[in-house]
Amino acid sequence: MGDTIAAIATGGSVSAIGIVRISGEGAIEAAEKTFRAADGTKLADAENRRMYYGELIDADGGLIDLCLCVISRGPGSYTGEDTVELHCHGSPVVLSETMRVLFSNGVRQARAGEFTKRAFLNGRMDLTQAEAVIDLIESEAPAAAKNAAGQLRGAIRQRMDAVYETLLDTVAHFHAVVDYPDEEIDDFIMQEYQSTLRSAQEELMRMLASHERGRVLRNGLPTAIIGRPNTGKSSLLNALLGYDRAIVTEYPGTTRDTVEEKILFGGLMLRLIDTAGLRKTRSSVEQLGVERTLSALRCAGLVLLVIDGSEPLQEEDFDAMRQIPPDAKIIAVVNKSDLPSVLSTDDFERLGVRHCSVSALTGAGFETLDAEVKKMFPEMGTSPSGEIITNARQAEAISSAIESVSLAREALSAFVTPDAVLTDIELALAAIGEVTGKTMREDVISRIFERFCVGK
Repeated sequence: MGDTIAAIATGGSVSAIGIVRISGEGAIEAAEKTFRAADGTKLADAENRRMYYGELIDADGGLIDLCLCVISRGPGSYTGEDTVELHCHGSPVVLSETMRVLFSNGVRQARAGEFTKRAFLNGRMDLTQAEAVIDLIESEAPAAAKNAAGQLRGAIRQRMDAVYETLLDTVAHFHAVVDYPDEEIDDFIMQEYQSTLRSAQEELMRMLASHERGRVLRNGLPTAIIGRPNTGKSSLLNALLGYDRAIVTEYPGTTRDTVEEKILFGGLMLRLIDTAGLRKTRSSVEQLGVERTLSALRCAGLVLLVIDGSEPLQEEDFDAMRQIPPDAKIIAVVNKSDLPSVLSTDDFERLGVRHCSVSALTGAGFETLDAEVKKMFPEMGTSPSGEIITNARQAEAISSAIESVSLAREALSAFVTPDAVLTDIELALAAIGEVTGKTMREDVISRIFERFCVGK
């Protein structure tokens, strides 16, 4: 990490402020050749984390911009190295010219995620915090942002470290037993080991159990909008989104393919999937659309069954109901409440699911639908503080740790030799280390930081 790196941290579009970030052993020296403080202060003598006003200059001393400069010296900076930020006017031309001058002074372009990777490698954050950085940047819902912020503060690391230290103490005891075989472990101590391993396994299982909610936070809840043709499925999608995303006509079978969009609704992110109308058809193209609808149903966490409230229930409505997986959560959305309703209480009882009346034309009833979704997923209404696992890599490592601890417990119960128990516990420690980055291959680390944007 001897190179000095730089990147535009605020993107390439026009903005009020643009920031160029520099990090590395030569960061202050390179910035000194690019920035001239108005009060004459040399950057080598500048106070830490204090803004200095001055001129941004090119190699010939020509003015590029009037800007602010701030220095954060390592090891207390974001990257753990000397860093400099130049806060310019947000002109892409100014920012690119600043980068050109820095390159001429021996600085190179930072790769994607390289600032945060250096922070990890320099011990400024663990891997869960590093991954939380990009999760926070990519958050599409307030709950996802709050969870990522909590992880950035160390919520997962603290829980993983507690389990890690507990298992590490157990390993130390078992090493002593292996090294001094004449020392016997009585039943009482064996019970203590069992209790310790059980507590560690239970804590890991609680963390892993949050991953399902984490996937919803991160990717949105797959929500299939289904029903027979011409009940207003596409109109409902458009009304929820607030713009015309799907084509709407009076002709049955207009929708031939699934259409996906995300929306904040019912207190969580829904990944709405508009589908082709479910009905028997001889059209091969329409039949393909029906097959894609059934495929969307199989992965849906929520199903909105759209029914035309201005018409009596039809067999196709019940056929659509029968296609829904038994474990899926369903809300019957009775559309066209702006027209006279012909449905009765008995009709709703025949459906046997939650229902609410809406009008995709006027937007009436959407507040009720919002409330129904919240009732379906009460756990999503709580504000996370970083305890939810949203990362598939972390979930896989935790799952491996659980399996190893379980094997160690079984070995203890079978009174096998201590070295066999020790092997399983050490495998659990290695898996936990993969979550936080205590034990991690370089190729995996590189792959993780490839997700990041340049400048972060």
